[in-house]
Order: sequence, then C-alpha cells, then structure tokens
Amino acid sequence: MAGPSSPHSSGGQSRRLGNGRYRVMAEINMTPFVDVVTVLLIVFMVTAPLLTIGVPVDLPEADAQSMGEDNQPLELTIQQNGAIFLQDKEVAFDELIPRLTAIAGNDLQKRIYVRGDSNLNYGRVMEVMAAVNRAGFRKVAMVSRRPSQAR
Repeated sequence: MAGPSSPHSSGGQSRRLGNGRYRVMAEINMTPFVDVVTVLLIVFMVTAPLLTIGVPVDLPEADAQSMGEDNQPLELTIQQNGAIFLQDKEVAFDELIPRLTAIAGNDLQKRIYVRGDSNLNYGRVMEVMAAVNRAGFRKVAMVSRRPSQAR
C-alpha cells in the first residue's frame, strides 16, 4: 500500500527515496491559475460591450456601405426628446458650436458623425446639422444601423 512516505506516492511536497532520504518535488499546480484566468476572461467579456456604449439612441436602419475611417471622429447624438450630446456629454444647442470648435481645435476637416433617434423629429436633426455646417464643418455624416442589426 502506498502511503505518504512510500516511494510510489506522487502527491505532497517531497518524495522519499529508497535510501531513506527525501527529495523536493518541483511541481506547479496550474488549476488555480486557469481558474483566475477564466474568471478574468468572463469579466472582460461582460464589461467590454458596456464600455463602448455611448448615449442610448434608437438608430434608423439603412442598407448602405460603411465609410472608411482615417481618424477618430466626433460623435453628435440627438435623442428622441431633442437632447443633444457631444461625445457623451449633454450640451445645450447654444453651446454646441463653441464646444465643437474647441474639441476639434479649429480643424474644420474633422469628421463628425450625427446619430439621431429614429423617432426624432427630422426638423431637429436638420437644425443641428445646419448649425454645424454654418460653423464651417464639411465632413458631417449621419449614422444608421444595418437592417440585420435590428433589435
């Protein structure tokens, strides 16, 4: 029978050799490491989509090809209630152009994506886009979702 001091025992910190001496076992237990990595993977998989969500808005559907991006665009979001968000901060209509100009650093070639709720009055979207256009920004595009991404 193989006991803890038996030469046939494989568990424990040391192993007894045939001449009465012990030899240190150098084994690495990978189970705790795999458990921790698995938990971290699950945490990152759950939190990653939450980090990319900006201002919630129900985008209209359009079957158009995506535009290529050369740099990080500015996002202008208009919610169903008419609230305007620059990136993820709410701004009043009067403050929109000064803040947009400050963020763009007077770069009138900066790309601006306008995200408008599908239930929003079209006039409100045009009012905001006209103000951006009057400020001199020419690379303004509207964002939609593909029909396959319907909720």
